[in-house]
Amino acid sequence: MGVLRNGLWLAAGVLAVLLLQAGVAHAQKKKTLVVALNQDPDILDPTLARTYVGRIVFSHICEKLYEIDESLRISPQLAADMPTISDAGKTVTIKLRPGAKFNDGTPMDAEAVRFSLDRHRTLKGSTRASELAPVEAVEAVDPLTVRLRLKAPSSPLLAQLTDRAGMPVSPAAVRKLGDKFGTAPVCVGPWQFAERVPQDRIVVEKSAHYFDPAQAKFDKIIFRIIADDNVRLANLRSGDIDVMHQVSPTDATAIKREGRFELSNVTGLGYQGITINLRNKNGKYPTPPGDLGTPLANDPRVREAFELSIDREALNQVAWDGLFTPGCTPIPTISVYFDKSRKCAARDVARAKKLLAEAGLANGYAFEMAIVNNPRERRVGEVLQQMAREAGFTVTLRPSEFASALKDDDNGKHQAFLIGWSGRVDPDGNIHQAQTCKGSLNQTQACDERIDALLNKAREVSDVGQRRALYREAIDMFTARRNIVYLYHPNYIVAFPKNLKGYKAVPDGLIRIKGTSWN
Repeated sequence: MGVLRNGLWLAAGVLAVLLLQAGVAHAQKKKTLVVALNQDPDILDPTLARTYVGRIVFSHICEKLYEIDESLRISPQLAADMPTISDAGKTVTIKLRPGAKFNDGTPMDAEAVRFSLDRHRTLKGSTRASELAPVEAVEAVDPLTVRLRLKAPSSPLLAQLTDRAGMPVSPAAVRKLGDKFGTAPVCVGPWQFAERVPQDRIVVEKSAHYFDPAQAKFDKIIFRIIADDNVRLANLRSGDIDVMHQVSPTDATAIKREGRFELSNVTGLGYQGITINLRNKNGKYPTPPGDLGTPLANDPRVREAFELSIDREALNQVAWDGLFTPGCTPIPTISVYFDKSRKCAARDVARAKKLLAEAGLANGYAFEMAIVNNPRERRVGEVLQQMAREAGFTVTLRPSEFASALKDDDNGKHQAFLIGWSGRVDPDGNIHQAQTCKGSLNQTQACDERIDALLNKAREVSDVGQRRALYREAIDMFTARRNIVYLYHPNYIVAFPKNLKGYKAVPDGLIRIKGTSWN
């Protein structure tokens, strides 16, 4: 009897320890949220960064002067109020939130904002330079007032300040880290950068300096990099991750049926397209353009034939279960600037073959298309590959890791690249950088000063009707040039447990954990 009693006590003790461990693990989970991204961001420097997944990380550690909400309304974030516009639109005055500090404890004052905006405008290789091109000078008027002197009125400027161009960075951290700033970025945010393991995770921890600490309910957020849709989904179901980014439409229905998860599904501001290199031989601007010597780059009939080989509706059905929106321009359907009268070219294999023959390629033409190496991009690439084959194209897919693919794109190593853009609230953010001669993201080196003039004029006017007409004319010209063949506008689908409360879906597709909590 004594042995039995001792055994029962031992079993009870083991059970208590297990329950205690489970309780500790649960408590730790409560304090740490794991978000799975499908790609590894590029450099975490707001001035240089260009990736959509990077914007998701920034939204937690680098807040902006202005923010957008679910209805695309713009409101102050690090600014204290909406800007004051004067001098016939050429002067923009911004009052700053008092008491805000960077995550190194230094003050976010007007001088720091002036420093940051000038860095975005002038740093070599800045991806923000063309976004802030209308700005001629930035002045710190007093500790809480910044004044922007513009070369001309700029309608999209406020929208630009809702993204990385509006992110102040710590001058002290920039001076300390120099060109290594992106390895340990310091901005204003509810969380601060803690650790990065390439291709594996980025960790951010709750900031001790944020002005509204109650908005950060989690001590730590871990962004895990899981490229494979199926692996991300398996991790969601097992509880190893809490939030799944980029749920495939084909998985969304099954997840919803399970009843354990919430699904956030919002039509995005961005687009997916095929970037075709026209003149980028040794690097994008300011490197001089060169002659690539290929029919794809030099003969517009070949590019038109390639576009005519594509059936956008069928692509959407096969790759995305019909849940995305086919499109042939960079402006999404939810924008007030969307042109409802525009019809995309229908697939026409016979005309595609005729154009190839006229280009001296009656026996077909082969080229290589780079894709990001994940199941989603491979699936789209393979559908395009099959469609193009019927028109006489032999398209070889070149899978590549995301950051490497972007670098090769910058350096002119691609003939074509299947790549999207996550989208901005103003159409300028979807167009100007990629389609103007000196655009920060014009990797194709396409250049037409008539298009530049239209897009620059669209920046200066504020009337929606006038801007829509200017964009319509510019789009007619650059879609005929086909340095980018636009395919569709994706939805952003995110899955998370039902007891995560407060999540709001914004059409920019960014995951925002600020203000969310476990129920």
